[in-house]
Amino acid sequence: METEYLIAIDEFCASHNIEISFISSLQQSGLIEITTIKESDFIEADQLQQLEKFVRLYYELDINLEGIETINYLLQRIGSMQDEITTLRNKLRIYETGF
Repeated sequence: METEYLIAIDEFCASHNIEISFISSLQQSGLIEITTIKESDFIEADQLQQLEKFVRLYYELDINLEGIETINYLLQRIGSMQDEITTLRNKLRIYETGF
């Protein structure tokens, strides 16, 4: 794993003015994954958008961790249902056009 794709948690927390314990709580809940290298904690860059969403929910909208877990679960379900709808529409389009 290359470190250029990792973001230091302490730097992220300092730049967003949040507590490191919040990030630890997200990890304990399974919402994000933390990578530890030489006693420093990092998150992968592809998790950054998700982490920022959780920060906004928690700090700006005052939604607790359980609420964030629920919202995340529901958004994942909506995404999978949208994928299923797209697949079904594509199959239906095949039958409507007569193969």
